[in-house]
Amino acid sequence: MNVCIIGDGLSSLSFANNLIKKKINVHIYSKKNNNNLSLTRTIGISKNNLNFFKKEILDIEKKNIWEINKIEVYSEKLKNEKILNFEKNKDNLFCIIKNNYLYKLLNTKLLKSKFFKNKIIKDDNFYKKLLKEKKYDLIINCDSNNLIAKKYFLGRIEKNYNNLAYTGILKHEKLKNNSAIQIFTKYGPIAFLPISTTETSIVYSLDTNNYKYDKKKIIDLIEKYNPKFKIKKISKLDRFQLKSSNTRHYYYNNILAFGDCLHKVHPLAGQGFNMTIRDIKVISKIIQNRIDLGMQLDSLIFEEFEKKTKHTNFIFSNGIDFIYEFFNFDKKNKNNNLNKALKLLGKNKILNNVLVKYADRGFGV
Repeated sequence: MNVCIIGDGLSSLSFANNLIKKKINVHIYSKKNNNNLSLTRTIGISKNNLNFFKKEILDIEKKNIWEINKIEVYSEKLKNEKILNFEKNKDNLFCIIKNNYLYKLLNTKLLKSKFFKNKIIKDDNFYKKLLKEKKYDLIINCDSNNLIAKKYFLGRIEKNYNNLAYTGILKHEKLKNNSAIQIFTKYGPIAFLPISTTETSIVYSLDTNNYKYDKKKIIDLIEKYNPKFKIKKISKLDRFQLKSSNTRHYYYNNILAFGDCLHKVHPLAGQGFNMTIRDIKVISKIIQNRIDLGMQLDSLIFEEFEKKTKHTNFIFSNGIDFIYEFFNFDKKNKNNNLNKALKLLGKNKILNNVLVKYADRGFGV
């Protein structure tokens, strides 16, 4: 059994690690080695997903992650009053890990496996040759910008938020630091995500339709909305454009769209990589069932995967978009009624538990 994965991001490496555990030969193709990873970006992994990740993808040592046991949501319109608060009987809700560190862990494990090979895409002729030779049983495309994506997965539901997300690391005085904080400001949502007692990552999604920002302005805004940290230093800021997309068709013959090629969401809820982990969980189970039954691994796997995940992924993606649009609409209104109503709803423990459950497990998984 030979599988080709195109792209070498976290989605690609995570899926590859899952497959080699099943003793499936995996070749990852990428245009160049990913040596320029952002040092300022972090990802949150929900508790349920972390359990699966450690068991079926890569066992991350506890010392290498930072556990979050509370999520606090504030609104500038209510003078930074807390409008939502998520806890689960003092249990951890999710963990934070640096992107570049997780990438290195995943890549190191792959390079030690006899079932893995890493290859470089030299030019665009590679894609025609790949499809013509038919040397791979399954092809997993995680690159949304290559020729395969443009030819077979062009049908997408896309949305440009006209936002730029700025990421950085705050170095600050030591404190108990296990609460993630999100503040909805008039410029856009800013998240403070702890990664140690002395460091906190930030993600600030700024509306570029109505404002222009230089480095000084962004630093001033971060300091203005800083909820509690005695900042010593702010790292270099990275930025990226924010778009959402959902692929209409998950597969073509033996080619599957996956990772960013399958779906992208706004980062305000921290669910992008969590959706991919849930996808791996579903397709991993399908593949393992076929292996156990001695069945051939072919495109029927992709058909079953699409049936099981397409509707839930679409609902979940639209749920995140609704959150963005809710607060985007609210910041344009002069009254505070929506925030006040949300604050009342946030006091409902049953509703809080439901939201925590869906953020942890998604829909139908």
